Amino acid sequence: MKLLRYGPKGSERTGMLAKDGTIRDLSAHVPELAGTAVALHRLAALKALAPEALPVVSSPGRLGPCLAWVPNFHCVGLNYSKHAAETGMPEPAEPILFSKATSCVAGPQDPLRLPEAAKKGDWEVELGVVIGTEVDNVSEEDALATVAGYCVVNDLSERAFQMDRGGQWIKGKSLPGFGPIGPWFVTADEVPDPQALKLSLDLNGERVQDSDTSDMIFGVARIISHMSQFMRLLPGDIIATGTPSGVGLGMKPPRFLRPGDVMVARVEGLGEQRTEVVA
Repeated sequence: MKLLRYGPKGSERTGMLAKDGTIRDLSAHVPELAGTAVALHRLAALKALAPEALPVVSSPGRLGPCLAWVPNFHCVGLNYSKHAAETGMPEPAEPILFSKATSCVAGPQDPLRLPEAAKKGDWEVELGVVIGTEVDNVSEEDALATVAGYCVVNDLSERAFQMDRGGQWIKGKSLPGFGPIGPWFVTADEVPDPQALKLSLDLNGERVQDSDTSDMIFGVARIISHMSQFMRLLPGDIIATGTPSGVGLGMKPPRFLRPGDVMVARVEGLGEQRTEVVA
């Protein structure tokens, strides 16, 4: 299933993308697509619905974040070999974990407003993993069975806040709008191998990131297993699994976001985002 949310900010409804390309209203069955609503047993019940029996949404308008809210927004840093190389940093021995404030979540087409103090905004297309059950100390072999689905994430970063202001990376990752998710939440059964997905990001029509998830240093199963040793993962949690090479920080000279820039981020099978930077 491809699930989504549509409508004005703060008044979104839940929808399903049918195979004929139409959006069907799912809000009678799922008033709020978040948290336990994306638990594995809840998704199993939804799969019994016939999309053609759901009302057609003729004018969906804006697409909102594919999840209404997230309990935790976890991230993995330096998780692509070529990205680690472009930053001049060694490949990590274990996944580098950090978080984004959940208030950064935005829709896949929402404009990005950079605050005046943000001078080094950067792009990072990523595969997002949505957890579907409580996870404690799961084995790598069983880890993928805990996944509810996947989505496109742009782990937007303000590099000066992240690297020059001390403290932890969360400071450069959490500005409002710095976490576009969607357009769709795609259930795990539609993604048989999360390590075989192409992902890319275009900046003003130029392809700057172009890779696939096979370049990950730590795959999705390893990440979930590793994280669950240190924390309990919850239904609806998002894990942004790292970005490939081609970020602005790695360019020579570095290239950072400015008003008028347009980013188009996509992951194979999960749709694409279009984010315009505005003053």
